[in-house]
Amino acid sequence: MLGRIAQATVAFLKREDGPTAVEYAVVLALIIAVIISVSGIGNTTSSTYANPQLLNSAKPGGS
Repeated sequence: MLGRIAQATVAFLKREDGPTAVEYAVVLALIIAVIISVSGIGNTTSSTYANPQLLNSAKPGGS
């Protein structure tokens, strides 16, 4: 199975001219960068909401 995928990838890269393959690589790198950034933001947000000190400080003070 993996061999067929590798063969198809090699055949695809051979059919495409150089600049087009580079453009695909740049787009893939940008997509990966966005995924990593969103994951980092999600982890930061999750840890912020899980911080007990922040949860206690956000409670409204009543009379």
